[in-house]
Amino acid sequence: MEVDLCCSPASCSGCGPGYRSPLDAMKGPREEIVYLPCIYRGTDVLKPDYLATVDVDPKSPTYSQVIHRLPMPNLRDELHHSGWNACSSCFGDASKSRNRLILPSLISSRVYVVDVGTNPRAPKIHKMVEPVDLFWKCGLANPHTSHCLGSGQIMISCMGDPDGNGKGGFVLLDGETFEVIGNWEHPGEAAPFGYDFWYQPRHNVMISTEWGAPKALVNGFNLAHVKEGLYGSSLHVWDWTTHRKLQTLELGEDGAIPLEVRFLHEPSATEGYVGCALKGTVFRFYKTPKGDWAAEKVISVPSKKVEGWMLPEMPSLITDILLSLDDRFLYFSNWLHGDIRQYDISDRRKPRLVGQVFLGGSLVNDGPVRVLEDPENQPQPPPRIIQGKRIPGSPQMLQLSLDGRRLYVTTSLFSGWDKQFYPDMIREGSVMMQIDVDTVNGGLSLNEDFLVDFGKEPDGPVLAHELRYPGGDCTSDIWL
Repeated sequence: MEVDLCCSPASCSGCGPGYRSPLDAMKGPREEIVYLPCIYRGTDVLKPDYLATVDVDPKSPTYSQVIHRLPMPNLRDELHHSGWNACSSCFGDASKSRNRLILPSLISSRVYVVDVGTNPRAPKIHKMVEPVDLFWKCGLANPHTSHCLGSGQIMISCMGDPDGNGKGGFVLLDGETFEVIGNWEHPGEAAPFGYDFWYQPRHNVMISTEWGAPKALVNGFNLAHVKEGLYGSSLHVWDWTTHRKLQTLELGEDGAIPLEVRFLHEPSATEGYVGCALKGTVFRFYKTPKGDWAAEKVISVPSKKVEGWMLPEMPSLITDILLSLDDRFLYFSNWLHGDIRQYDISDRRKPRLVGQVFLGGSLVNDGPVRVLEDPENQPQPPPRIIQGKRIPGSPQMLQLSLDGRRLYVTTSLFSGWDKQFYPDMIREGSVMMQIDVDTVNGGLSLNEDFLVDFGKEPDGPVLAHELRYPGGDCTSDIWL
C-alpha cells in the first residue's frame, strides 16, 4: 500500500492526518525535528518551562542542537506528556490537520495548545486552558496523557482532584475551540488513581492505568505511601461507547504502580502490555474467550541487593515502555538500574530479551552503591561518557523512529523524583541520547555522535522529558 503523506482530491478521498495503518507509518519520512518539554520546576532556576525543538537530521548543520525554545507564560507548570489535536484516528477526515500540540501541565493543571502548523520549527502558543476550567467543569486536576479521538475531540487523563487526592478521570476538549466540554466518564465512576490510557475502538475498549495521589508523589517517593494505599496497582477496563467502567484488573504487589500502557498497534489486536514501576515487571493484558479482560506477568526484572542506597534492595523501576509499529519489539527503560532493554515479542506471552544498553543510572561502578547480590549476575556498569560529558541521571522517556531503527531517550522522570534520586541531574541538567537499533536480530548500540546536553541551556540546566515527532509517532497514534 502506498503511503499518502499529503492527499489531493485526485489521489484519495477523505484523507486526513497521519497514516492509514501502522505498517504504512513505518514507511513514513525520517524524523527531522522533535519537540520536548523542558522543566524548571524543582530546580534552582526560577524560569518558566518551555517547549524545545531539537534538530535530529544528521545532514543538518544544527544536528543534535536545540534550534528553538517556546517559553510558557507561567512558572512551575511541570510540563509533561504531549498529544495531538488530530492523529491517525482522524485519517479519514480531510478537514483535520495535525497542527496543534496539546501540552498538559502535571502540577499547575494548565493545558497549553501549541501551534506547530504555522512554523513547525518555531512553534507558538495558540491557547491556554486554565486550571479553573478543569477544577470547576470536571472536578479534576493534574492532567497527564492526551490523545485525539476519531470524533475530533481531545481526551486528557487526569491523576487527581483539585485537593491532590487520587482521582482517575478524563477531560474532554473540543478539537476546534479547545474549550473544556466536561468529563468523559460518568459521575462517580472515576478510577481511584489515574495516569495513562489507550483505546481500541474495534473492540469497544479503553484501558487506563494508575500512578498515585498527586499530594503523595509531588515532592518525591516515600515507600510508606505505598503501604498507606496512596499508589495504584490496577488496570481499569472501560466500554469505549458507553464510557462505563467494566472491570478493574488488580495486578497485586508485583504490578504496583502500572504506568505506560500500550495496546498492540494493529487495531484488530486484543492485547497489549503495561510497565509496572515498583517491582520492575511488565504485564500482558488480553481479551479472554469469554469476552472479558485479564492480565498476566510476562517480564520481571529482579531487584538487586545493595548497600550505600536508600533501601537494601534496588528495584529496576520501569518507567517508560513502547512497541515498534510492526508489533515485533517491546522496549523499556529501567530508571534506577540505568539500562534500556529490547524484547522480541513475536511470542506475545514469552518476550525474549534481545538487546540491552546501560546509560548511567544508580549502579555505576564508581558511585556510592555496591551490589551485594544480583539474580542476573550482571557486572556493575561503568559510567557513560558521550563526547566528554558524563551522563547524569538515567534513561527514562523513550521514542522510536517510525522505521524502528533509532531509539531516542531522555533522562528526566519528574522534577520531584529527579531531585530525590539524581540530584546531580538537577545541577547539571538532563540529556537526550540516540540508540541505533538492530531490527533484524535485535540489539542496541549508542550513537556516540548524538548528544543534546540540556545542562548548557541559556537560562541554566533544565530537565527535558517526553519526545514527540511533528508527524506522529508510535506512542501518540492510535488507529481505528
